[in-house]
Amino acid sequence: MPTMLGVWSLLLLWGLVTPCQGLLETVGTLARIDKDELGKAIQNSLVGGPILQNVLGTVTSVNQGLLGSGGLLGGGGLLGYGGVFGAVEELSGLKVEEVTLPKVSVKLLPGFGVQLDLHTKVGLHGSGPLGGLLQLAAEVNVSSRVALGVSARGTPILILKRCSTLLGHISLLTGLLPAPLFGVVEQTLFKVLPELLCPVVDSVLGVVNELLGAVLGLVPLGALGSVEFTLATLPLISNQYIELDVNPIVKSVAGDIVDFPKPRHPIKVPPKEDHTSQVTVPLFLFNTMFGLLQTSGALDLDITPELVPSNVPLTTTDLATLVPEALRKLPPGQQLLLSLRVKKAPTVTLQNHKATVSIPATIHVLSYLPKGAHEALFQLNGVMTLNAQLAPSATKLHISLSLERLSVKLASSSAHTFDASRLEEWLSNVVRLAYVPKVNVNLDVGIPLPKILNVNFANAALAIIENAVVLTVSS
Repeated sequence: MPTMLGVWSLLLLWGLVTPCQGLLETVGTLARIDKDELGKAIQNSLVGGPILQNVLGTVTSVNQGLLGSGGLLGGGGLLGYGGVFGAVEELSGLKVEEVTLPKVSVKLLPGFGVQLDLHTKVGLHGSGPLGGLLQLAAEVNVSSRVALGVSARGTPILILKRCSTLLGHISLLTGLLPAPLFGVVEQTLFKVLPELLCPVVDSVLGVVNELLGAVLGLVPLGALGSVEFTLATLPLISNQYIELDVNPIVKSVAGDIVDFPKPRHPIKVPPKEDHTSQVTVPLFLFNTMFGLLQTSGALDLDITPELVPSNVPLTTTDLATLVPEALRKLPPGQQLLLSLRVKKAPTVTLQNHKATVSIPATIHVLSYLPKGAHEALFQLNGVMTLNAQLAPSATKLHISLSLERLSVKLASSSAHTFDASRLEEWLSNVVRLAYVPKVNVNLDVGIPLPKILNVNFANAALAIIENAVVLTVSS
């Protein structure tokens, strides 16, 4: 393989990099994969993975797969007629007919990779030396050391370094087998099983590596652009979890990299509890999301009377009760238009278990004639402070906003100056009913989470820490 030299050189470095205990610092999306999740992925690949179905067939089948009667271990195979046992005439056609679903044991090796053990039982059928059916069962432990590396694509990859089998107890279930031939069976299995069962480990790793490779990749952000996940640093490994520092690269629809400022200080991530997996979503991803909304014009809105309920009227009559000096000689009952423009990127704050979004906006208030010219009345500079409710789904972190407060100051007026604070309650109702729902629709795309061995974060515990959100799911 042309890329193996690069992989092995990276592996040499892994002996020096293991996660320190306690608080860790990062500015990317930190993913910590618990060893239980790795073991679960391996177990699932044995049960239903398409690659392993081709290798093992079904556990109880006689005629399917490489372990069936027509496969590597079946009739005509290494243990079939003409094979290793074919040389021993007394053992006619001995073949593996059954392999029980292996019990998986995973141990993480800090600074290196994984110790993977598969404990299984192999069932062998054939004709005994005295005729009749011969049935044997052999317990086998497949032990392998697996290194954690990086593929040519830049994805985490598990690489089989060493594999061996330990033959356990052999039981004679049916038939008669003289002691000398029993020894031949034991010696032959000892020689043959590593060549037959170690490829099973390779197949398992192939399935798991596909899942690990899905951590990285391009995730669409609807009409806003996309997020590409890449590895920022070499993966780290402790005795409880594998840690991936994932760098999210946000791109506009045109494919340009959007680089919003990152925090000056690294994020301090709390320690991970045992038997849990964890993803940390950094503040700059939130700021980038709202920055994309702002630059695309998705935060701008012209609010007309049709967009608000009748109990929040937009007419000069209602405005005259608040700031009569701003209306000049406009007649009562004339409709109003609020043109809200966001010219600077919003600011997201994550701290003290709370997420808030501050959106600076310019609000132009005009007289509104549906089929005529609009007349400018006054302009306000405002700041909307919104509470952000965060909710994880299987693969995304969703954001929904609600208005906490709105503050405005008068920027200009075509009539007299006035105290704009008198408009804040009225404007808050308008913004709450017309503007916030529109922004929430644009936020439906959510913030993508890196895929980690198909871990479902829908029921994850969510914690807001300083400059980040931490999602934790039990294994």
